[in-house]
Amino acid sequence: MDLITRETSRTSTAVKTPLKLVVILASNREGRFGPVVSDWFLEQTAGRRDFSVELVDLGATDIGTYLGANPAPHVGEALAAITPRLAEADSFVVITPEYNHSFPASVKSLIDWHYSEWRAKPVGFVSYGGMSGGLRAVEQLRLVFAEMHAVTMRDTVSFHQASAHFTEDGRHKDPSGCEAAAKTLLDQLAWWAETLREAKAERPYAG
Repeated sequence: MDLITRETSRTSTAVKTPLKLVVILASNREGRFGPVVSDWFLEQTAGRRDFSVELVDLGATDIGTYLGANPAPHVGEALAAITPRLAEADSFVVITPEYNHSFPASVKSLIDWHYSEWRAKPVGFVSYGGMSGGLRAVEQLRLVFAEMHAVTMRDTVSFHQASAHFTEDGRHKDPSGCEAAAKTLLDQLAWWAETLREAKAERPYAG
C-alpha cells in the first residue's frame, strides 16, 4: 500500500456517522421545571460533532399508563411518532425530576411500552430536584434500564435545589461545574454508543 492509499484509508476510517442521541424529558407535571434543564442540556450538546440530537418531551405527548395491544387512538398516534425515534437511537439521556423518592410515571410508561429499542444501548441521566438533586430517581431508573438490557453511565449531572441555580432566562449562575459534568457524561456516552454500535454491526446482540 503506497502513502496516498494509506492516507486515504486513514481518513475514511476517521469519518464516522454521528451517533443518534435521543434526550427524553421525563416530567409531564403542570408547572414543571424540566424545560429549563433540558434547554440547558441541549446547549451542552450543540457544539459536539459526534452526536445528532433530538428531544422527546413527555409533557408534549400522552401515552398514558394503560398498556395493551389496542391502545387508544391518541396513544397509538403518539407511539407511532416516538417508537421509530427510539429504535433508531444509538444512545439516550433521560432528564428526570424526583417525585416522592422516585421517577415520574410518564417515563416508566415510555419504558414499558418498548423493549428492543433500549437493548444494548447506553443511557445517561440528568436529574434535578430538592436536596437530593433527583439522584434517588436515577438510582431506581438504573434498575429498570438494566432489566431492558441497557447500559447506564456511571457519571450523571445533578441539580440540587435546581430552581435556585438558574436565572429567569434559563442561564446557570455558576456553569463551570455542571458544564464539566455534562462533558464527562457525553464523553462516556459517546464511547459506549460507538463501541456498542460497532459491536452490533459485527454481531447482533443476543439478549
